[in-house]
Amino acid sequence: MEKRTGVRVYNVMFPLWMLVWWPSWLWLALIPLNYGIDALVLRLSLPADTDRAAFVRKHTWKICLAGFASDFLGSALLFAVYAFTPGDPLSYNLAYAPFGNAAALAVTLTALVLSAGAIFLLDRRILRRAGLDPGKARRAARNLAVFTAPYLFLFPSGLLYR
Repeated sequence: MEKRTGVRVYNVMFPLWMLVWWPSWLWLALIPLNYGIDALVLRLSLPADTDRAAFVRKHTWKICLAGFASDFLGSALLFAVYAFTPGDPLSYNLAYAPFGNAAALAVTLTALVLSAGAIFLLDRRILRRAGLDPGKARRAARNLAVFTAPYLFLFPSGLLYR
């Protein structure tokens, strides 16, 4: 009989924002939920003179992908700061208690604004290419950026591990 060798991880604690990088069964719930929220915000943001149902059905998947890409961008910033400050109180607070110190909160808010800005820019481009005029595309993209920004970055993951 062959003996298995390898690394076993029994207890892994990582920040909640890192789930974006960890493919798991959770994505099976996260993707449809994100798609539904994007579709709702887009539908409510479109002007009345637009065929909302057809527009949402045709373009929400692009907006959903842009949202995930933007979330990856923000979490990459968080991960970079986390990885380059090991053992530092900033690193701990960034991962588990973003409200624990001012520097961690500043980095987290920067990542949140970076993600929201990317959502705005990408969605505005998608909506302009879909045929919306610039003002309507800007308004819808702004609403998507505000309502679908990754506010989960602010969640203190340490609450889950107590």
